[in-house]
Order: sequence, then structure tokens, then C-alpha cells
Amino acid sequence: MLAIEVIVPQSAPRRWQQVAIERLAADGHDVAVLHQPGPAGWPAAAKAAFRFEQRLFRRHGPHLADRVHAIQARPGNRPAALRLDLAGNAALSDVPTIGLLFDGSRADLSAATAVATGRLPVIEAVLDRKAVVGQARPMVDKRESTALGTEDVFARAITLVRSVARAFAAGRLPHEATAETRGHGERASTAFTSAYLGAALPRLGREALRRARFRHAHWRVGYRFTDAPGVAETATLGTGWSVLPDPGDHFYADPFPFWWQDQPFVFVEDYPHATGKAVISVVPFDAGGLPGTPRVVLEEAHHLSYPQVFERDGAVWMLPEASAGGRLMLYRASSFPDGWVPEAVLVEGEISDATLLEHDGLFWLFATDRDGHGSTSDMLVVFSAPALTGPWRPHPANPILIDHRMARPGGAFVRNREGRILLPVQDGTLGYGGGLGLAELLQLDQQAVRLSAPRPIDAAGDWPYPKIHTLNRAGRLEVIDGIAAVRKRSGKK
Repeated sequence: MLAIEVIVPQSAPRRWQQVAIERLAADGHDVAVLHQPGPAGWPAAAKAAFRFEQRLFRRHGPHLADRVHAIQARPGNRPAALRLDLAGNAALSDVPTIGLLFDGSRADLSAATAVATGRLPVIEAVLDRKAVVGQARPMVDKRESTALGTEDVFARAITLVRSVARAFAAGRLPHEATAETRGHGERASTAFTSAYLGAALPRLGREALRRARFRHAHWRVGYRFTDAPGVAETATLGTGWSVLPDPGDHFYADPFPFWWQDQPFVFVEDYPHATGKAVISVVPFDAGGLPGTPRVVLEEAHHLSYPQVFERDGAVWMLPEASAGGRLMLYRASSFPDGWVPEAVLVEGEISDATLLEHDGLFWLFATDRDGHGSTSDMLVVFSAPALTGPWRPHPANPILIDHRMARPGGAFVRNREGRILLPVQDGTLGYGGGLGLAELLQLDQQAVRLSAPRPIDAAGDWPYPKIHTLNRAGRLEVIDGIAAVRKRSGKK
């Protein structure tokens, strides 16, 4: 791999910089560490705010934003082919140098300020202070918390550093745009304090009041039978939706329809609020299109969701999300629809919403990977295999993208009437479950994966819960889900 010289602040380095060095070394790079006088430390207001929120949310360290005593300098074994400036102010050199910009600033405090303001910061990797050669749009899962949100951002700074190092080593570093740098920002301390007091604290208070009255999240499944073009064709929810009833003490989400012997079924994530661990249930429909009582068909020691069900080679298969268990397991129906047995582990790791596609003689999986830290909704990875059970290999360009607007799949691939392949993708701009888009698959081979910018799905119609994050269709049966406001004391809207 590469001989890399990583430049860090001599005083007040942060744990995200230390972890980035550790991950680069784990990737096989020859890593040297150099010190550089860094920017001023974070203001007292930021330190106090982070300590307060970490106690409030019971998040014990270490945290990526933590100041570490020192990152030890060390030489490399070879002359550096690449420099990574994590201090933000290294002088230019004959050796190509990549630095990070947080919302256009070389100060990592700008990431915390953006999150406090309520914005989702953009991280850019910039070569020799000129060309943007990599970009990350991190997802912030808990918008009410500046400390936890900043943790999500720094997690993807680490991912971006690893990604651009791999791309440089492979000779495929893109040049996307010209960078606009604001420097360290002399008023960084004042900007954070103003943002936290004026925006972050009121937002935190509003969320505390909401959670005192309402469930944190309660999803509802919608269904309709139609012969007309569906949402994937029109990019509009439209009308004719019915709501799958739920008892209020648990919810249904992530619906996947499947027809078996001319009878429709819908498989769902079934989440009891009391346990906080979901199982997979099935909802049978009768000949008149009315749903029966949901019943549990698959339970594990860990959380399950996103039950993609499909038929192939004379068998019925299920590929549920099981990131909490640390591996993606393929199940085979031993007695449809109630009996399921593990068939094979496809991928190890915190893989979320893996979505299957057969294309050009190979099987492909599109999913998100947490990469050790941060959100599960902003880093798209792709795997391929010659057979359903594997062996599955990661795409050489992983991560394909880091983007909260389109990284996480939101349903099975769709081939429309024009033969284009579309993937429903979650848009986290307004938060998790904030909306869906339809991205066209433009290129898929062992060299590259390209998706179009998503076409947003218009929520106009009679579906009462416009914040959706799953879309699927099988034959005449189309399903979606949406997040509802459900009061805690009654379990009713």
C-alpha cells in the first residue's frame, strides 16, 4: 500500500485524528506521524456542552471529539508518497497533500458549529488546497444533540480519509471541483457559543418535551392493490392507500410484499416498544384484499428488520437486516410463510438494508456499512458474488459514496417499463425517515458503480404519514410506510 505522512496538531489533537491513523495502519499503509502547531483549542462553551449532552444521553467515552493528551510522532519506513493534513495548516510540499474542509473551513470545530446550528455539514478532501478529490455528507442520527451529531460527522471524516488514501493508491482519485477555503476562522469560538445557545439548546428542549408526550418513533405500513402505474413510475404517492392496523404498543415498518400460490403476503419489521428489539412478522391477505392478523415468523437474539423476500431456484428466501448481530444472514423458507432456517452468512459487519440485484450474470448487494463509528445511513457499499450464497466480495471502489441523501436503500430494485433500473433510496436531509427518492442505476460493473441523483417522491395523495422510508411492489400489491405521532399514554394518534 502507500507510504503516508499524517500531520496532526502538536497540542490538543482529537481522538478522531488518532483513530484515522490507526485505521490507515490497519489498512496496510506505512504511516508516519508528524506534528504541526495546530489551531487554538475548542472553547470552554463547546467542552461544557459536550460533557452535558454526553451525560444526558448516557454516552460513555471515549468519544471521537475528545481531546487526547498527544499523538506520538513516528517515522515511516519509506519516503512518503502522500501527505494527509489533519492539522489543517500544513505548508504545501512537493509531496501531494490532502487536507479536510469542514463546511469550507479547515477547523474541525466548524463541524460542531454546523451541527449546533441544525445543519448537516459537508466534508471535503482537498488536494494541494486546490481540487476536491473526495466528499462526504454525513448523516446525523440524533439531530437534537450537538455532541452526538458531531460524533457522526467525525466518524465519516475517518471514513473519507481512508477512502481517499485507497483511491490515491489505486490511481483513481477524482478531481471534482475547485475548493473554497475559509481557513480556521478567527471567530470560531464565538460562532459555536452563539449557535449552541441560540439553536441547539432550544432544539434539545423541544425534543425533550416531544418525547415526554410521544413515542420516539412509531411507523405505520400502507398498502394498496392497483393495476395502474405505481410510485416508481409516477414518483408520487397518489391515492388509494389503506393503513395496516397496529395495537399501538408496537409498530410495523419496512414492508416487503410477496405472492405465494396466488395469495399475497406482506413481511414487516415488527417492533415492540417494550423490548426495543424487532422481529419479522407476516401479514396474510385474503381474496378480497383485506389483511389478516400479523404473526411472528422469525426472531433472533438481535434486532431484525427490512425482510426482503424473493423466490429463486425453486426456493423462497429472506434477507433481513441484522446489523445489530454483526452479520448479514440469508434464510431459506422451510415451510412458507412461517418456517425459516439460516442458509449462509453473506457478509460480516454492521450491514444495513442490504438490497439484492441480479445484473450481468452476477448477484449484487447494495447496503450501508457503519464502518465502526457514526450513522448506519450514509455510507453506501456494494458487494458481488457468482452465486446467491457467495462468496461475496466487496467492490474495489467501496465506499461508493458517503451521502445522507441517497446512501441507504429504501426498498427492492425496480425495472420500469423503459427497462431502466431504479433503486428507492432514503433521504436523511430532514432526519431518519424524512423521505424517499428514486435513483437510476447508471453503471454497475467491477470498475465502478454510478447512481443518478435521486428523483424525490412527492407525498401528495391520501397517505396520512408523508415521512416515508420504504417502497415496494409485487404484482398489484404496493406497500409503503410512514412515521406517525403516537402518544405514549394512550398508544393512539
